Amino acid sequence: MEQMSLFDYQEIESPLASRLRPSSLDEFVGQKHLVGEGKVLRRLIDEDRIPSMIFWGPPGVGKTTLASIIAAKTRASFVNFSAVTSGIKEIREVMTEAENSRKMGMKTLVFVDEIHRFNKAQQDAFLPFVEKGSIILIGATTENPSFEINSALLSRCKVFVLQALTSDDMMEMLKRALRSPKGFGYLNIDIPEELLWTIAEFAGGDARTALNTLEMAVTNGEITMDKTIVTKEILEQCISRKSLLYDKKGEEHYNLISALHKSMRNSDPDAAVYWLARMLEAGEDPLYVARRLIRFASEDVGMADPQAMNQAVAAYQACHFLGMPECNLNLAQAVIYLSLAPRSNSVYVAYEEAKEDALTTLAEPVPLVIRNAPTDLMKDLHYGKGYVYAHDTKERIAHMQCLPDSLAGRTYYRPTREGQEKRAADRLREVHEFQLGIREEIEQNGI
Repeated sequence: MEQMSLFDYQEIESPLASRLRPSSLDEFVGQKHLVGEGKVLRRLIDEDRIPSMIFWGPPGVGKTTLASIIAAKTRASFVNFSAVTSGIKEIREVMTEAENSRKMGMKTLVFVDEIHRFNKAQQDAFLPFVEKGSIILIGATTENPSFEINSALLSRCKVFVLQALTSDDMMEMLKRALRSPKGFGYLNIDIPEELLWTIAEFAGGDARTALNTLEMAVTNGEITMDKTIVTKEILEQCISRKSLLYDKKGEEHYNLISALHKSMRNSDPDAAVYWLARMLEAGEDPLYVARRLIRFASEDVGMADPQAMNQAVAAYQACHFLGMPECNLNLAQAVIYLSLAPRSNSVYVAYEEAKEDALTTLAEPVPLVIRNAPTDLMKDLHYGKGYVYAHDTKERIAHMQCLPDSLAGRTYYRPTREGQEKRAADRLREVHEFQLGIREEIEQNGI
């Protein structure tokens, strides 16, 4: 084995993920759709024709690494910003220098990590310099640029979507870490390939997580005279609890609640409970989940099972009483109940159609027959004239037009035959038949 220098020993003290950061596209793992041979981003980097662009993707897929590779290849001056530590003052100082460099024929490439953390004013500070070509801006974000980047700035940048690394990508990277002098090539490490697959799958597409896990496993390995042994038991201790990817204000928040809602809608309690667990174990507010269940109870179950609303409200109250982690089972019970309840979206459809009419007929007056008349003046104006108290009739139904004239006969609520809504459908049919009979009688008698 080649003898290591003092500098080499200092290098291996830095984190494995840092030591193995690729310095060229040939070493870069994943994103073949962008940096594979002949792909557009690869050509732009190789030819040093970098436009302003946004790298969008989950953590640990190579956004910062790509920026560092570009920094090494470009002939432009490279400035590295962090949205966490930089303010408008620092931005303006760099922009002034970049403008001076442009007048001298030099390009400045500015990389902003976590650009979504910049507020609107900070993002706007870049805009005139991007427009004039004083800088080439590269931003990296884990959040959807459509929501987090100012539209004016976004329209001047090309968005490249980076994907989570596959397990095959992870295996390639982990094996390189074991044999590379920058990684653990100076050690004789005994780790079965199936454990490497376990690490690859555990990391969930995040290279940094995979390398950190491998480093922890090797550090805690059994050291013998000639090798370091990583066993299944050691690895299980290192990955006993996964740090879940979740930003309660970001896109993943909405992705997961969408997955929960749609799994329940599809009557899949297993998937629904899984997405619930993903949210709760990542730190989601249980009251937020409970509020969404209450909405679901009316939107997707509705009159097919009126008890669904009670179940959801009870779960919300239980979350108030208990809090996490004890209320997790209350929410799970409600999720399973809602997943298996009969389906009807008739309440949702009725309201949406009524809302559309309400917004386009706001000037429609309330029919006089159903107006209240607490004063003599109102009575003189025929408020309430012809009103029939439904409880005074044999059928408990009065023949009155309760909709405005332009909407007379309009139907919003159309019950299904699902679950208990069959009773509502039968009752509504009886009401319609009675009203139709009254109308026919009136027409025949010429009233």
